[in-house]
Amino acid sequence: MSAIKQTQTNAPYDVERVRADFPILQRRVHDKPLVYLDNAASAQKPHVVVEAMRQLYEEEYSNVHRGVHFLSGCATLRFENARETARRYINAGSVDEIIFTRGATEAANLMAYSFGRTFLKAGDAIVLSQLEHHANIVPWQLLAAERDIKIKIAPIDATGQLILEEYEKLLTPEVKLVAISHMSNSLGTILPAASIIKLAHVRGIPVLLDGAQAATHMKVDVQALDADFYMFSSHKIYGPTGIGVLYGKKAWLDKMPPWQGGGDMIDKVSFKGTTFKPAPQRFEAGTPAIAEAIGFAVALDYVSAIGRANIMAHEKALLDYGTQLLSEIKGLTIHGTAAEKGAIISFTMNDAHPQDIGMLVDRQGIAIRTGHHCCMPLMEHLGISGTCRASFGLYNTFEEVEALAASLRKAAELLS
Repeated sequence: MSAIKQTQTNAPYDVERVRADFPILQRRVHDKPLVYLDNAASAQKPHVVVEAMRQLYEEEYSNVHRGVHFLSGCATLRFENARETARRYINAGSVDEIIFTRGATEAANLMAYSFGRTFLKAGDAIVLSQLEHHANIVPWQLLAAERDIKIKIAPIDATGQLILEEYEKLLTPEVKLVAISHMSNSLGTILPAASIIKLAHVRGIPVLLDGAQAATHMKVDVQALDADFYMFSSHKIYGPTGIGVLYGKKAWLDKMPPWQGGGDMIDKVSFKGTTFKPAPQRFEAGTPAIAEAIGFAVALDYVSAIGRANIMAHEKALLDYGTQLLSEIKGLTIHGTAAEKGAIISFTMNDAHPQDIGMLVDRQGIAIRTGHHCCMPLMEHLGISGTCRASFGLYNTFEEVEALAASLRKAAELLS
């Protein structure tokens, strides 16, 4: 047994007890035990999340806010308690700084529409990085085309880490926003968020962090980071799809106009004009994702109860063990070797197409992601069309890492 595996085996983290909370992990795929290593795309859901949503629909469902009857009061209380749970999870200063969105993608679009159309004009610039997910590229490109705004790209080094010195050079007076990943969904790189923010703030530039991956794999404290905005999604943190959060400092949100109109975000409506509620309600038009918000909160509490430090240690051990085993496979190249890295291994194998590798390991019951991972500019920078990506979560085991390595060795033999 390797030293990496032995260290984790002696640790108090009880992965089998965790796995028992996820019924789907008991199923078989192609008559093999399911090995789910596609967590960066979307994580599985513990029973308590599904049960909380079922209970709402069967026992307490009603629309939230404005209703004076009992069920509306119950649903409203649980919905707003979910906002408090999200606030606590990232240590925001107030629930008024927590906006529920359909996910990080909608949060980025909200930012581009409301912040971008309010504070950016022709000739201004935004700084992104080469690591960005399409969700943190395309909304800004749409805004740039509309407003004649320039997009600057901060480069990465050979390991996949941001080059801070080059990033700093981009922070010229015309830059009005930095929008950058906290952790790469493709390479796993954890970017130096505190330094990124400090360098921008010295120049009076606000920063939006895409925390869709980081909020899953590490402790996030938006006040300690001094982030102006932070966005993340529920479905990557073991919660339901269709819900996420945009955090924003109240001083910024109070200056940003609504981006959608409808019920629940208004103060008073007449045909002469409309006034709006303060944040966060002004950004939450219409009936929200009520059950999803409640399931999201349960997922956040579930992760917090296990302990993010415990989860990080477990995932780091899986990452180290997986990196060790996969590095021993002839013809396999790991992309993304930054010193600060989350539990993601992105790789290619000789000239084999990633999709072919993914299909071969799927026959062994192993789910990995293949393709460009919504990071086509990054793939172009790396000179490849895509990668295979194994991403680990709180329920994965060393035996599953070994199963992945064994399946890749078989794939290498077949493809050779």
